[in-house]
Amino acid sequence: MRTAYSVETVRAAERALMARLPEGALMQRAAAGLAVACGDLLRRNGRVYGSRVLLLIGSGANGGDALHAGARLARRGAGVSVLLTAPGQAHAGGLAALRAAGGRVLDHPGEAGIVDLVVDGITGIGGRGGLRPEAAALVKAVTEGHGAPVLAVDLPSGVEADSGEVHGEAVRADATVTFGAYKPGLLVDPGAERAGGLRLVDIGLGPELPERPDLEALQFADVAALLPLPGAESDKYGRGVVGVVAGSERYPGAAVLAVAGALRGGAGAVRYAGPGGETVIARFPETLVHEGRPSQAGRVQSWVVGPGLGDGRAATAAVEDVLATDVPVLIDADGLRLMDGDAVRARSAATVLTPHAGEAAALLGVERTEVEAGRLAAVRELAARYRATVLLKGSTTLIAEDGDAPVRVNPTGTAWLATAGSGDVLSGLIGSLLAAGLAPRDAASVGAHLHGLAGRHGADGAPVSAQDIAEGIPAAWRDVRRG
Repeated sequence: MRTAYSVETVRAAERALMARLPEGALMQRAAAGLAVACGDLLRRNGRVYGSRVLLLIGSGANGGDALHAGARLARRGAGVSVLLTAPGQAHAGGLAALRAAGGRVLDHPGEAGIVDLVVDGITGIGGRGGLRPEAAALVKAVTEGHGAPVLAVDLPSGVEADSGEVHGEAVRADATVTFGAYKPGLLVDPGAERAGGLRLVDIGLGPELPERPDLEALQFADVAALLPLPGAESDKYGRGVVGVVAGSERYPGAAVLAVAGALRGGAGAVRYAGPGGETVIARFPETLVHEGRPSQAGRVQSWVVGPGLGDGRAATAAVEDVLATDVPVLIDADGLRLMDGDAVRARSAATVLTPHAGEAAALLGVERTEVEAGRLAAVRELAARYRATVLLKGSTTLIAEDGDAPVRVNPTGTAWLATAGSGDVLSGLIGSLLAAGLAPRDAASVGAHLHGLAGRHGADGAPVSAQDIAEGIPAAWRDVRRG
């Protein structure tokens, strides 16, 4: 499992470790790892010897890491130059080491000439707010003028380490080398999108970090361990039955897509309750269809309600009926708009909400841009406010539950998943995992992981439809099982 820790936690771990190490040893460990990463990037287009590296250095400790790494590269024959955003405040030891190795300090960007790699060491994990105007202008002049790949040190400058928020200008890196532990801002958009490829350098912080991280991302092995698998004595009802309340005269396809996701999610059977029974049966004859109230459809272990329900009394009554049951309920799409917040908070069984940014904004009473700029804060607030597990869809999908459990970020997916009906498939998939017995946070995390992989399978670099995503779930499941 990939884990991320807050700045405060990382700082405390660093202090504890530095107390046992010789002075400067921790920075040298970071610099060594950074120099290796720089060398790997340079070798993709040539070699380290004779390459030209430009360091952008601020006053923070990550500037010291970059300077010491630059000194190592210079000793290997690279031409290393430096632009200081805060002259007189750069790390003195690192600057001296660089000069001793043959590096040179420039007065302005025009002196840099053609470079092969730009290293961003302007602000580190302690930075707050966007880049200052002079630093932003320097970054623009260097990156637009040279077109060389940009490697960020610990975190792209201008990105908030604890949240991934970007307030103003920020560096857009091709790769980021971070030290000791991932930071939440590297895994959550908009910061994650600016970090590029990630490399974690082990500097020995592991024993000093607490057991519970602030953020975590499931990997294949974690998902495989959670997948529901039938036993030799399992029957369709023992594996769980998921109920689906979706679709309307206006949106009949939502019912089909939600059922498609549910059928592939591990439960033994799917009950459908809604106006789209004929359409569902025509596509999936194995579905158990009921035309009356959801609560009278028969026993289920979970409900999915909301996709394509539309408006009106019947839709509202269906949501109310499902919320009154004592099994886990997933609420999506129109269900989020029709649900009664007090009824959600009063439930004794688990509730999973799956909003996109616009729906989350409506639930919180804020503008959509506020949710998109502060996704981590938004998903935490939603989980606490509605006493539910919340899956916030988007470029990075986040899962939070009410309480102190780490927020989960889904590492799979593709931009092609932003297509009509994709969320309906995801809702059915997660609902099925709930019926199969997974805890709400695990069901949402596993569902998002499989959905993202299925999107990759279906797309393969080209546009993908919601049906393609549903059909790709078995292949994604097999990929996870095989590791």
